[in-house]
Amino acid sequence: MERKASIDQTILSPGTVSINVQGAFIVEEDPSAPSSPSEDGAQHDTDIRLPNHKAVVSHVALDIGGSLAKLVYFSHEPHSNSKNLGGRLNFLKFETDRIDQCLDFVKGLQDEFRLQNGSRSGRMSIMATGGGAYKFYDDMRRILGVEVLREDEMDCLIMGLDFFITEIPREVFTYSDDDPMHFQEPRANIYPYLLVNIGSGVSMIKVSGQRQFERIGGTSLGGGTFWGLLSLLTGARTFDEMLRMAEVGDNGAVDMLVGDIYGADYNKIGLKSTAIASSFGKVFKMKRQGENQAEDHGGLSLENREDDNDASKSQPAFRKEDISRSLLYAISNNIGQIAYLQSEKHNLEDIYFGGSFIRGHRQTIQTLSYAINFWSKGAKKAYFLRHEGYLGSVGAFLKRQPKNWGRRNSFEDYPVGRPSVQHQEE
Repeated sequence: MERKASIDQTILSPGTVSINVQGAFIVEEDPSAPSSPSEDGAQHDTDIRLPNHKAVVSHVALDIGGSLAKLVYFSHEPHSNSKNLGGRLNFLKFETDRIDQCLDFVKGLQDEFRLQNGSRSGRMSIMATGGGAYKFYDDMRRILGVEVLREDEMDCLIMGLDFFITEIPREVFTYSDDDPMHFQEPRANIYPYLLVNIGSGVSMIKVSGQRQFERIGGTSLGGGTFWGLLSLLTGARTFDEMLRMAEVGDNGAVDMLVGDIYGADYNKIGLKSTAIASSFGKVFKMKRQGENQAEDHGGLSLENREDDNDASKSQPAFRKEDISRSLLYAISNNIGQIAYLQSEKHNLEDIYFGGSFIRGHRQTIQTLSYAINFWSKGAKKAYFLRHEGYLGSVGAFLKRQPKNWGRRNSFEDYPVGRPSVQHQEE
């Protein structure tokens, strides 16, 4: 009876649910698990275990961007074993072009929730943010038949990031060649900082305190640019395929490097011979070969294309992998320098990089970190997150919680309806 009363109260008044984050930890990935999307179109990312949360949560959260829809929801662990009490936050993403698969997945969550908790659980609500919260609003209401609450995108981004910084161990890290993932302990004193959110485009947000933020800049050259140009140049179909190509590419075959100009490092201004002087700058040197083959074959990436010339087959002018790596560096370096300039202008030392463009990709993280360290001469720090693509969806999820979220009261000044975390057994 006590559990049924808890369920009924949760459904009637979801804002009273309190999430217990005591003992929260990130579930480490199984290296053998596939990283490609499953049959339902979802790509699963690492969960966060909440071993001490036992209450019912009757909502899910979606952040629907131009390229990806990111879903966060809570599920209970199986109760057959006492060690598995509690639950977890689940993190999944879908391509926005296949939003129907995402909504079908959420509908399945509704059905499962109703079976577990009774017919009244049909009032489960959807928290939605991002541009797609408006674009697909009618579709969500029609297909899911539930309340859809739309939340401000920037507000959700900041709320999600604040939660990760202050509450989740082994979430935030810095990068260096010697220590690629140096974790930061959760902390309370986090303001001010700059958030660089890299999705299809890039937004840069100055955060001065709780609910004190301002979008101070950005650039249209982001993840959508990378995805779009490589679709044209290489024929790759998925973002992850493009990242895999970049991992094995040699940008020196496409970019003009400092060493190509000086023959060595340019020590006077601190540039290594491997520094990029001009992205795609070597292409013009192969102009005649590139133009002839592009005319014959319809593009600059010539691998896997038929050619009467055997030499051209074995030595294509530009490899897909090299193009991918060059473009990744070009976009990441551009974002890193703009982020530094904004942080310098607004006197901000801590720079957090979020958004689905990063995806834990080492080369991207290395490039962004190097750019901040180089331009600031080590005065500023670049921070990254393991759930960098889910800031908005986590923020939207938290919007459905009551006041005073966090053991460090990181949200204590937010208005009623803000989250609250408990740190003791219920």
